[in-house]
Amino acid sequence: MDYRSLIEKTALKNAHGHDGKADVGSVMNKILGEFPDERKNAGKLIITVKEVVEKINSLSPEEQNSIIMEKYADILTVEKKEQEHRLHDLKNVHGRVVMRMAPSPSGPLHLGHSRMAILNDEYVKRYGGELILRIEDTNPQNIDPVAYTMIPEDLKWLNVNVTQTVIQSDRFELYYERARDLIGKGAAYMCTCEVDTFKDLLMKGKACPHRNNDPESNLEKFQEVVEGKNKDASPVLIIKTDIEHPNPSVRDWIAFRRIKGTHPRTGNRYTFYPMMNFSVAVDDHELGLTHVIRGSDHISNTEKQKYLFNYFGWEIPEYFHYGKISIPDSILKTSIIKKGIKDGIYSGWDDVKLQTVCSMARRGYQPETFRKYWIDSGLREVNAEFSWDIFNSINRLFIDPGADRYFFVKNPVSIKVENSPEINSRIPKYQGKPERGFREYHIKDSPELFITGEDLGNIKHGEKIRLKDLFNVRLENGIFRFSEIEPSKEKIKIIHWCPAGSKPFKIEKPDGTFDEGFIEPLAVNMNGIFQFERYGFVKKVSDDFGIYIHN
Repeated sequence: MDYRSLIEKTALKNAHGHDGKADVGSVMNKILGEFPDERKNAGKLIITVKEVVEKINSLSPEEQNSIIMEKYADILTVEKKEQEHRLHDLKNVHGRVVMRMAPSPSGPLHLGHSRMAILNDEYVKRYGGELILRIEDTNPQNIDPVAYTMIPEDLKWLNVNVTQTVIQSDRFELYYERARDLIGKGAAYMCTCEVDTFKDLLMKGKACPHRNNDPESNLEKFQEVVEGKNKDASPVLIIKTDIEHPNPSVRDWIAFRRIKGTHPRTGNRYTFYPMMNFSVAVDDHELGLTHVIRGSDHISNTEKQKYLFNYFGWEIPEYFHYGKISIPDSILKTSIIKKGIKDGIYSGWDDVKLQTVCSMARRGYQPETFRKYWIDSGLREVNAEFSWDIFNSINRLFIDPGADRYFFVKNPVSIKVENSPEINSRIPKYQGKPERGFREYHIKDSPELFITGEDLGNIKHGEKIRLKDLFNVRLENGIFRFSEIEPSKEKIKIIHWCPAGSKPFKIEKPDGTFDEGFIEPLAVNMNGIFQFERYGFVKKVSDDFGIYIHN
């Protein structure tokens, strides 16, 4: 039986999932798993597997994708089906679900936020229900007003379907009302201890001297602070929990504190602000949350918030805490970015050196890439590291089919080809798909052409090379001489080129540096995402400027 076609398909699928490099052992195991009777012929079969894998690995990811789409498109179909069932089911679902995303408006969303948004969106799509965007802006010292518009724009670009938007600064009166209810139940008290004194008492498992004040006096003090009449240095409202709880952070925790500063939406109307654990618990109930998925760093917060649910007799949502994802080579902290923008290090929130959603959209990443990556990663409790290689490989899958090919010559040097005939060069816009059209150039005899300085430095005396889709030349005594038009039967280097009349072009890279060179004439007036052959994918935004995406 001839397994070559099956081996090729298996190797391509394996390479597709591993940044273009198939593994001989994985391919062999897959074949033997499907055809166990062939184990007796494993010695012969491994020879064919090695040969096919070596051939597949010698191809660029673009060439591999071309073969997949031409011969084995079902690979992508299978992947899509697998993706749809990658996330495990939520527990205790009884009909439609209500879920939420709760970013702070300190800036726009970044790559890490996209995980939270997409996983919530996927579950609401699966079960039906509501997905609430709750902007948690109860700290006026950590708000960038642009975030109020940028966060919804980022979610829209990610194709996340928000059914309701809630802004916490609109809900102060609700928070005050619930605080009064807790005080009346004897479940909360006002405290004016010095911060260090209060913390020291908690660490020792001892009660604050204000803990047993009667509800009436606590209500009076609370109202004085809310109305701005109380001038104590640091009044806070405390939720009673277990003063001897094994986790000191869960012991009597602060629910409200005074904050100085002007809020961009409410001005100076409020000065007594709810802490996150209070406002979150109240809103999760009031908005009817059925399920909450959030990071494992919120486990102790969940325990704190359950005290409010129990005091009020509210039904507790189903919580799931996923592991932390560390994202290497990334700048995500908004305080660092803000300072960088102020200092001129970054041009704005969408600077190519950043990993904000708006930056990655500007650079040419696709919203489908974010969704597939986070679904494939799954909802796991263990910590993990984000893989740029896998993320870029997924993005390549989405942009490659629509990306025409062009030549960009970095650091160009001029060469003259001696004794070549006048010729029409016909270069495919997409290899293997003639229906996509061609780039056609009339090249005069003995023309001046441009190649990269790197290519020129790597060509040895007497070596024959092929100028892609043009003709072969040989370097002799520093002069390029025409050899023949037809591709050589022997294996020789193939390099790209640009004709005379090519235009200067600059490409900004993710580290903020630039590559400069020439772009072929037919690409000048074309904008969009292209693959510059032997260079990488570029989002071309003007006649003379583009942004590098990845290879």
